[in-house]
Amino acid sequence: MAELDLALCLTLCRQAQRLEGNAQAETLTRLEALLERIHDAAQPLAQDATEAALAQGPLITMDPAGYITGWNESAAELFGYEEAEALGQHVLFLYAEGDDDVQELFLERDTTLIEVRRRKKSGEVFRAGLALAAQTDAQGHPVALTARLTALSEGLSAQDKLRLHARIIEDSDQGILITDSAERIVSINAAFTRITGYSAAEAIGKTPDLLRSGKHDADFRAQVRAAMHGSGPWLGEILGRRKNGAVFPQSVAISAVRNEAGRITHAFSIFSDISAYKETEARLQRLANFDSVTGLPNRSLLIQLLGQALVVAQRTNAHGTLLVIGLHRLTAIYDTLGHDVGDEFLVAVSRGFREVLRDEDVLARISNERFVAALFNISKREHAALVAQKLLGTLEQAIVIGENEIKLTASIGISVYPDDSSEPGTLIRYADVAMTRALEQGEASHLFYSAQMNQRASEHFRLEAELRRALAQGELMLHYQPKVSLRSGRIVGAEALLRWLHPDLGMVPPARFIPVAEETGLILDVGAWVLDEACRQIKQWQDDKLDMPPIAVNCSARQFDRHLPHRLKMVLDRHGIGAQHLKLEITESLVMRGADSVIPIMNDLVAMGLAMALDDFGTGYSSLAYLKKFPITTLKIDRSFVEGIPGAENDCAIAQAIVTMGKQLRQEIVAEGVETEEQMRFLRDLGCDQLQGFLFSPPVTPQAFVAMVGEGRRLALPH
Repeated sequence: MAELDLALCLTLCRQAQRLEGNAQAETLTRLEALLERIHDAAQPLAQDATEAALAQGPLITMDPAGYITGWNESAAELFGYEEAEALGQHVLFLYAEGDDDVQELFLERDTTLIEVRRRKKSGEVFRAGLALAAQTDAQGHPVALTARLTALSEGLSAQDKLRLHARIIEDSDQGILITDSAERIVSINAAFTRITGYSAAEAIGKTPDLLRSGKHDADFRAQVRAAMHGSGPWLGEILGRRKNGAVFPQSVAISAVRNEAGRITHAFSIFSDISAYKETEARLQRLANFDSVTGLPNRSLLIQLLGQALVVAQRTNAHGTLLVIGLHRLTAIYDTLGHDVGDEFLVAVSRGFREVLRDEDVLARISNERFVAALFNISKREHAALVAQKLLGTLEQAIVIGENEIKLTASIGISVYPDDSSEPGTLIRYADVAMTRALEQGEASHLFYSAQMNQRASEHFRLEAELRRALAQGELMLHYQPKVSLRSGRIVGAEALLRWLHPDLGMVPPARFIPVAEETGLILDVGAWVLDEACRQIKQWQDDKLDMPPIAVNCSARQFDRHLPHRLKMVLDRHGIGAQHLKLEITESLVMRGADSVIPIMNDLVAMGLAMALDDFGTGYSSLAYLKKFPITTLKIDRSFVEGIPGAENDCAIAQAIVTMGKQLRQEIVAEGVETEEQMRFLRDLGCDQLQGFLFSPPVTPQAFVAMVGEGRRLALPH
């Protein structure tokens, strides 16, 4: 340690030990560790070492009066008396002058270890560790005393201690600088040079302003200088500047050193470079509060910022809005193009959103497909609609990522404070409800929250919970709507339609609970139940020796995956029925979402012997090029076209086109929703093969359907 006076070093250590108060934990811990090293190095023989030495060391035995009766070789080596010289002597002849505490003669119980002063034959007085034990007879009376001893080290000399203290300070990993009463640096250690870049030659003689970063105000500097001049220890964080100009954070302890007269002669600073700690702290802060992909605030930080804005709004009567932006088909982009492209696309989307917002507006990403734009101060709620249009406008053009041109749409839900709520979580939830409703109304739209929306959302969640219960408790059932031949009038098939008999609400319409099942994924469980129940019913009819026509079952888009053929085979095998007794109805929109991937699945199903019908035909804008590739046996004209005939010219033309095309493709044509004889005559004249609708029968229970088939019920056809 350059120019370090040993006496000053000892004073420094003593002063450092006195540092106390509300200091930074890290600085105190490091300082205590430094002083502990000094303390440990200067300690005499440790307790455990002493006890180990006693177990093997000098052993003296005495009678109850204190006269020595036993003296081993180690005792002879320690005291310098041979055994013959010691035996018979009273133990007092080993005591040092002035040591009149005769422990051996007043022993009441065994001791573990006590410290005593003893005198050798040479006259040298030394400290010793002493362990005493008494030996007793059968009546418990003392018959002998045993003393085990070991010499204790006198420790380091004052000069050795000073050198040791100086060495430890020099080797410390904390920077240390010492200044004189004029605030001139008089000493530094090696860690000072390593941390700051300044050598001893460059630092000694300068003031600590050498490290000044200019980042602290005058009041802060005054506190530091006051500590250097004796106002009391100061501990805190300081931004310093290295020799190369880099600013870095330090954890610092500063105190003054006084001489014997109490006059301040020096001050010292012990500091650590906490750059790595600060970087880790900042990284954890980013992880806790910011989205890892876009760098935008996450849900946690958004709620904090929104909470602060709501406090201000309450005080100033201000208004603000929250816009939840839900991206459509983002998962498909990740699945198709990979995470790197998906992440880069998200960054580009967030950049576009940020450009149309004001600087004071907050943009956050709160989930995979949802962003939030928080407008903390608007004059009119209508302005939020303008911002929503701008946000949607950023998605109108495709975004180019590498060789990919990616385009998607979004829906936006808007909540307003304080009108809708003054609670952050509730505002986000309300805007989310509005976003979901906007999505249902059509892509690329926005919608404000209303109480009616919240009621509908609550109903949605209630229905979901009750639908799960319905599955578990057997509240679902199948009804069957007959399909009738327009040539013979006979029943030639039926469609299995799901019904829910609610214990309180009665029969719940499918249009009310099927969308909930689709949205929540419950449709997978519901669809599996429908297939199983239809197959069970078919098997039951077979066991009852009933000749029933094929039953058609609707298949959801969520069910239609590459595992569907295997699942269907397992259901058919479990109930022991042939595939010819079952027909699958799939929607036109389902097959057009990914025709290339759907066709192989359809081919596998047909190979099993299943017939397939294309439901709701005419609503999905089918490509004729694809249609001819589908292994479809039946086209079903959607009820939306049937209800207008024969009066609506366009509906008539569409129905005629569908029938004509189906005939060319050698497919069976079924018209849904037929309710009048006029509709029936028109469709029959077009060449339609079958009808399904209330004109013949609504969906009925399995028992009623069996009765219809058994009695040979027929449709009255015109001549």
